Amino acid sequence: MTGFMGDPADWWWRDFESFADMWTKYYTDREPESTFVIDIDGVAVGYLTGCYDSERAWDPGAVAARHAIRRLCMFRPGTAGTIWRSISDVAIDKIVGRGGPPKPFNDSRWPSHLHINMLEVARGKGFGRQLVDTWLERLRERGSPGCYLETMFENTSAIAFFESVGFTRHGPPQLLPGIRDRVGLRMHSQAMVCSLD
Repeated sequence: MTGFMGDPADWWWRDFESFADMWTKYYTDREPESTFVIDIDGVAVGYLTGCYDSERAWDPGAVAARHAIRRLCMFRPGTAGTIWRSISDVAIDKIVGRGGPPKPFNDSRWPSHLHINMLEVARGKGFGRQLVDTWLERLRERGSPGCYLETMFENTSAIAFFESVGFTRHGPPQLLPGIRDRVGLRMHSQAMVCSLD
């Protein structure tokens, strides 16, 4: 499972079922035609999930909140720390005037979005570009004017990759509640956009 700048996310979220639910369930259940998988010798090593109309997609934060309660993730080792840190970050950010969590991306110029993950074995072989090109072509065929994505601002290799396939940064980085790097520093999300007309 990737989920932290291309590396496994199990050091900050060890509940695999809720993690998969947050980041892939909408796409596999509601838009399976927008899910693409890279397979090497019978093993899935990368995927791209997309959404034609982002207003229809589930909010990962709402899904996380549901799992925090239903799966008791807010009390379980391996997930509780991230949940309580997120709640604390939101409260402290409000108190000191940094605003709240990032607002969901909503711009009619880029109504579609994608999410991509590749294991190390699949990187640098052109698979990522193939997935993105396939998705963007599918969006052009359906008449979407544009696509966006969100990645970690600190993930410079991901940003460079997305720029190489036609995306540009959109807006300033947004401070993320609860998400830290391995030394404990807060991280940021970066929206990126690609116009298709």
